Amino acid sequence: MVPLPARRALLAAALGPAGRRRLPRHHAPAAAARPFSGAGGQEEAEGASRATAMLRHLLLKLRATGPVTVAEYMREALTNPGQGYYTRRGGIGESGDFVTSPEISQVFGELIGIWYISEWIAMGKPKAFQLVELGPGRGTLTDDILRVFNQLASLLSKCDVSIHLVEVSPKLSEIQALMLTGGKVQSNPEDKSAYMKGVSKTGIPISWYRDIQDVPPGYSFYLAHEFFDALPIHKFQKTEKGWREVLVDIDPDVPDQLRFVLSPSSTPATENFIQPEETRDHVEVCPEAGVIIQRLACRIEKDGGAALVADYGHDGTKTDTFRGFRNHKLHDVLKAPGTADLTADVDFSYLRKMTQGRTATLGPIKQREFLKNMGIDLRLQVLLQNSRDTAMHEQLLHSYDMLMNPKKMGDRFNFFALLPHRRLADPDKKHKPESKSPLPPVAGFGELLLK
Repeated sequence: MVPLPARRALLAAALGPAGRRRLPRHHAPAAAARPFSGAGGQEEAEGASRATAMLRHLLLKLRATGPVTVAEYMREALTNPGQGYYTRRGGIGESGDFVTSPEISQVFGELIGIWYISEWIAMGKPKAFQLVELGPGRGTLTDDILRVFNQLASLLSKCDVSIHLVEVSPKLSEIQALMLTGGKVQSNPEDKSAYMKGVSKTGIPISWYRDIQDVPPGYSFYLAHEFFDALPIHKFQKTEKGWREVLVDIDPDVPDQLRFVLSPSSTPATENFIQPEETRDHVEVCPEAGVIIQRLACRIEKDGGAALVADYGHDGTKTDTFRGFRNHKLHDVLKAPGTADLTADVDFSYLRKMTQGRTATLGPIKQREFLKNMGIDLRLQVLLQNSRDTAMHEQLLHSYDMLMNPKKMGDRFNFFALLPHRRLADPDKKHKPESKSPLPPVAGFGELLLK
């Protein structure tokens, strides 16, 4: 149960009068989890050229080495330095291949910002914190969070806040820098761990890194919104002879096309990643996600902070979720590699296991429940009351529906948190009389009560 007065005060202070807000970014059609309509002719031509180059590269590799794992295929298709999807394009937004929640309405990002401020207050207002976002996309979510921080500048006046973005795509880092700093950045700064630095339009320092390990230690809030779903997965199929790994190979009937095959025997991945208690007959495992979660858990255990993961996924129940998106439509994952976003649902049960008990975890909880608990209904009411424009009303309701409708994003996306164990410690009789009052519940993961 989350007490209302403190949350309402934060919402009011951070979001301000509705009349000053610029609201929903666009109408996003009601389609699949990632999807919407598309790129122009020039991009199509560039895409075809890139597909040819990437496919040619993969065919040469497969002829030389034989079949590769799905993880290796995804890594090449998405992050190959020359022709990878994210390194060259990274199609987020209306003109790209998919639209994310922050691109639909800034209210989403504002409520995420409120969550971090709420946790900062709950932990005693540390004198400094880093906001670290993994895979920041176009920088839209960070921009919305920075606006909340600016609205609460008086509250944060004695806190040293800095932004740290982990981004491998040169193209996307340029877009982020333009949005967050107006393009005023320093490349290759003296601090060799960061490849770019700048200052936000509101005066907060921002640094860019290629790996989470390059981010300096310290009390940090981590954010991973639609990040883990794009990391390479291994796929496994249970057969009469035991577990076999799904591989990618050349189709012998059509030599310039790819196909899935099963490994003839077990692979190192099947030996290491399939749990003895597994009951499903098809499993997807993302070792990179496990490594990153381990690093986040170690950092939070040592330095304090919290991590918020928002993604579509499941709690160890789904099987085959590997899919592609191109021009806002489902796309064959083996066709035109390098031109489509490849993704798989996040297995939150695996993330929970990979914390290895170093942190407490909350969730996964459906996006519609999390946003409702954060006060999105209150925010919508205020916005509707303060807007007399019919078109704006329609946009507000449409954006709300996209985020909250169970058949759209409401049930497709989940929120999951990592927190220090002491944050969730239950008050009991062992507490010393002089100890502080019990910590408040974690925002978003408990029902918001109107009292």
